[in-house]
Formats: sequence, structure tokens, C-alpha cells
Amino acid sequence: MFGTLKTLIQGANARSEERVRAAYSVELIDQKIREAGDGLKLAKSTLASLIQRQRSEERQIAMLDGRVAGLLSQGREALAAGREDLATEAAEAVAMMENELSLRRETRARLEARVVRLQASVEATNRRIIDLKQGAIAARACRDEQALQARLNSTLAGQSPLSEAEDLIAGILNREDVFEQAAILTEIDVRLTRGDLADRLAAEGFGRAMKTTTADVLARMTSEPV
Repeated sequence: MFGTLKTLIQGANARSEERVRAAYSVELIDQKIREAGDGLKLAKSTLASLIQRQRSEERQIAMLDGRVAGLLSQGREALAAGREDLATEAAEAVAMMENELSLRRETRARLEARVVRLQASVEATNRRIIDLKQGAIAARACRDEQALQARLNSTLAGQSPLSEAEDLIAGILNREDVFEQAAILTEIDVRLTRGDLADRLAAEGFGRAMKTTTADVLARMTSEPV
């Protein structure tokens, strides 16, 4: 029982989510583009930091290379002058700097690899965001067109203002004539009370009619002298 209810609730929630996604699809696309843009901004900041570190390592390596070359030259001169103590001290310093150079070159190589990978990822993400923005423009235009078409369909069919106006006109034209209905009711009342009996008998030649008719007036007009 509870399992069935849980399944029904999950199905209803899924359908509700689908309806919301369909209704606000363009807004969701814009939100996803903004999220992707924020991610791209963070990636670009990270890339800039890596490039900065790479350039710093390159400057340190160049500086150490210069110092090593200088100390080697000075050490050779000290040896030539018989100052082995100074030459040995210079050799120790060169050894330390060359070890440091080795580490810095490894660091630079790792940074270069990370920069290349991240730069490719940033460029690919940037192209996808551009495509998404263009797609969002097309989706928004399509949604506006669909909304316009829906409003047009509502106007041309169903209970639109035009249909309602037509129904009102038809209702007025088909409405019963109250004056005709009153006349018919009067006729019914006369027949029920036999109020027209004398006129009907007179019309058949029995007695005089209760009302003067047009025929009576015409007869008088022809019989009376001018």
C-alpha cells in the first residue's frame, strides 16, 4: 500500500517537474548558461594564475642560469689564480643552484602541461557557451512564436471574443418576439372567453358584427351619395 502511494507520488512529482521544465525551459537555459559562465570565469582565473606561476618560474630559471654561468666563469678565474678555496666555494654554490634549476625546470614543465590542458578546456567551454547563447536566442524566438500562435488560435477558435460575439448575436436574433407572443396570448384568451363568437357568426351571415370592418366602410362609401 505504502509502496504504491510512494510510486504514485514520485510519478506525480516527476510529471510536475516536467511541466515546470517545459514552461520555464528558456529561463532554465539562461540559468545554465550563467552557471557555465561562472565556471568559465573561475577556469580563466585559474589559468591566469598558472600562467603567472609559469612565467615566474621562467624568470627564476633565467636568473639562476645567469648566476650559474657567472659563478662558473669566476670559479675558473679563481682556479687559474690558484685560489682553490674560492673556486670550491663557487662550485658549491653552482651545485646548489643547478639542483634548484632542476627542480624549477620540472615545476615549469608541469605548469606548462597544466596550462595547455586548461587552456584547451577554456577554449572548448567558451565555444560551447557561445553556441548555447545562440541556441537560447533561437529557443526564445521559438517560444515567443508558439505563444503568439497559441493566442491567435485562441482568438480564431473556441470561446474567443469573436465566437462570444457571434453567440450573442445569434441569441438576440433567435430570441422570441415578445410582441408576437403577446398577440397570440390575446387570441387564446379571446377564444377561451368566446369573445370573438359574435364576429365569427356575423362573418358567416348571422347577425351584425360587433366591430366595424374595412368592408363595412367601403360599402357605405359606395352606397352613400357624394
